[in-house]
Amino acid sequence: IAIGAGTQVALDSADVILTQSDPGDIESFIELAHKTTRKMKQNLFWGAGYNFIAIPLAAGILAPIGITLSPALGAILMSVSTVIVAINAMLLSLDPKK
Repeated sequence: IAIGAGTQVALDSADVILTQSDPGDIESFIELAHKTTRKMKQNLFWGAGYNFIAIPLAAGILAPIGITLSPALGAILMSVSTVIVAINAMLLSLDPKK
């Protein structure tokens, strides 16, 4: 982490640059990093959970008992899943504590 008023070497080697010389912004940065990590875990859980259920259904694992998933419905559900993940990620930008 480098503060914007720092040396060029510090700015070039930093992963995060604070534009203002307020060390209190470090707390905000760490909070945002935690929120981002939580959001990534939510999206990973959703995607993995969806695929855990949808892939066997699409493969016809429940066909012997009459439960099938048409390719068209599978494509629609996959698109809906993608939209859910995208909306969930965008909710991070709506945080009022920017």
